Amino acid sequence: MSVRVLLADDDALLRAGVAVVLGTADGIEVVGEAGDGLQAVALCRSLAPDVVVMDVRMPGLDGIEATRRIVAAGLPARVLVLTTFQYDEYVWGALRAGASGFLLKRASPERLIDAVRTLAAGDALLDPAVTRDLIGRFVAGLPDTPAQPAAHRSRLAQLTERERQVLRLIAEGYSNEEIGDLLAIAESTAKTHVKRILAKIGARDRAQAVVIAYQSGHMDEGRP
Repeated sequence: MSVRVLLADDDALLRAGVAVVLGTADGIEVVGEAGDGLQAVALCRSLAPDVVVMDVRMPGLDGIEATRRIVAAGLPARVLVLTTFQYDEYVWGALRAGASGFLLKRASPERLIDAVRTLAAGDALLDPAVTRDLIGRFVAGLPDTPAQPAAHRSRLAQLTERERQVLRLIAEGYSNEEIGDLLAIAESTAKTHVKRILAKIGARDRAQAVVIAYQSGHMDEGRP
């Protein structure tokens, strides 16, 4: 069964290029194109894509608000944000809105195809080094953080001490393999911990878990 992809970008030439790249990949089908955020939300409802390749800077409704509406509506599509700069505050905004990953527009065709497949499989696309730096730059200074810390903390209270350790490592951008190495456990055990954590805190994927960990104050625990 093919991965159904919706492209959302106000640059028609860029959309055409991405469509060509994805069209060459086995098992990926571009089912629609949107020139702005409103159209992207509408097409998500009517076409039910698996993945939306979303630009953040679009006229009218931008990619951040479009992502927020897609997630709030409970639509199954995973959002892959395309950005020009890896440290752009728009990227953090999109992750907080519910995006499952981000990719630089200058990424190779192979990287784009792999990213679409990764999100379609239910995983998040977060580069560890970029994630840690991005959060360090923006999470503390944004004034419009949603008023949800209490709800997040209530969910985090369900976690075991080991799961709290694993969540901290997820939020710092480590992969399952790296978490296993750091905690001296098998990668499969780390993966099991991650699945349980996502279920307990109500996160769709690792990207949302990162946001919850920081917004709840979990990453500040134990700091002087």
